[in-house]
Amino acid sequence: MSTGVTISSISDYAILGCGSVGYAVAEELVEQGKDVLIIDRDESRVESLRDQDLDARTADIREPEAADLVADRDVVLILASNVEANKQAVEHIRANNDNQFLVARASDPVSGDELADLGADIVINPSSVIAESALRALESGELEYNAGKLAQLVEETGTRLGIITQDSPDPDSIASAAALQAIASHLGVESDIIYLGDVGHQENRAFVNLLGIDLVQWDEIEDHSVYDTVALVDRETSTALDLSVDAVIDHREAEQEFEPEFVDIRPNMSSTSTIMTKYIQEFDMNVSEEVATALLYGIRAETLDFKRDTTPADLTAAAYLYPFANHDTLEQVESPSMSPETLDVLAEAITNRDVQGSHLVSNAGLVRDREALTQAASHLLDLEGVTTTAVFGIADETIFLAGRSKDIRINIGKVLDDAYGEMGETAGHSTQASAEIPLGIFTGIEISEDTRDTLLELTEEAVKRTLFDAMGVDGTEGSNGG
Repeated sequence: MSTGVTISSISDYAILGCGSVGYAVAEELVEQGKDVLIIDRDESRVESLRDQDLDARTADIREPEAADLVADRDVVLILASNVEANKQAVEHIRANNDNQFLVARASDPVSGDELADLGADIVINPSSVIAESALRALESGELEYNAGKLAQLVEETGTRLGIITQDSPDPDSIASAAALQAIASHLGVESDIIYLGDVGHQENRAFVNLLGIDLVQWDEIEDHSVYDTVALVDRETSTALDLSVDAVIDHREAEQEFEPEFVDIRPNMSSTSTIMTKYIQEFDMNVSEEVATALLYGIRAETLDFKRDTTPADLTAAAYLYPFANHDTLEQVESPSMSPETLDVLAEAITNRDVQGSHLVSNAGLVRDREALTQAASHLLDLEGVTTTAVFGIADETIFLAGRSKDIRINIGKVLDDAYGEMGETAGHSTQASAEIPLGIFTGIEISEDTRDTLLELTEEAVKRTLFDAMGVDGTEGSNGG
């Protein structure tokens, strides 16, 4: 539509073809106080519409006369069930006036394209609309059903609910656990958020501290049996748990070695925080500022600020949370101070960088905080001309590697799996991934104080060569990118 008029300011409408669809639209527009003119060739139908105090006139929408009758209307909705008649109506109206906004009804994608080619601004297919509505209703019904099952499971807790995050929980895992804890509290059940590894990344530590989220380390719990209900949130497996698992909530499919009573896994959503936001809404809770801030940050972190694998569900969840979140806290979380350990790792990674084209691999040496590797990989991605980074270090007789990529041609998760999947454990996706490989696997040398330095040298060459091969880079003529 070439006119500058906006739909919200329009009050003059015309509906051509007033069957069940046209009548439903007319009723809604009239209820909104709009001036609606209805054109239909069925005289008895027109008479009936007039009896309901609607402005209706008899005319065949296939004839030029119908176009003349609606020439002064800003918006024309052509909604007859006869698609050929709708095409003729669009042709006649466009011949008269190129500025009217036309909405036309199609029956399938082919007729939709034809109506668009003839000049319709918007084409609607009732079958598609009904299908979308049915899917939304199904999703809403499933959520209501699942919320009921989850509530029943939580309320049957006798002593305490244990909410298990990832071993080294990221913002999505922490936020999702905080949301489930809030739901449990809403249902009158006490709970703890538990992790098995460590909260190493400074951004994650800032996230936990600033929002006052209480996390309990698994090894510090004297009596694990106090948790008679256990839920895994944004966590793939129950490895190292000596408790049965009752519930799993995640946005990633995983091979489950157990059969929990409650499972909600939705790969069509980009974060578990999105799923938990839906539950917060379904339980009609007053979401606290802390939980809203955590969930919003969890969604943003998992989608790289809505730049990676973002779905409509993620966006609507974020829009719901936005007014309740503390944005000053979010800014503080995103800009934490860097620890001396992280600074040392970053300096070592910069010094030892090996750049092949746009790919950078670096050895950070012996590390105490393996989360510093992920920060180093992220910072090195900002170097000019670098699109993929991998930083590795050694701790506890294990090689830990963090990878990052902004190259759409590379799936860094697949690269690490191809390189090290048969040697150790890998995890991740297209833009970020990690790997853990036993130190001695590259050399076959038994680890001792005498052989440690030799192992470090051999390992550096083996890790870099294997990784560059997986990236499709020769790796024989490296540089430090200077």
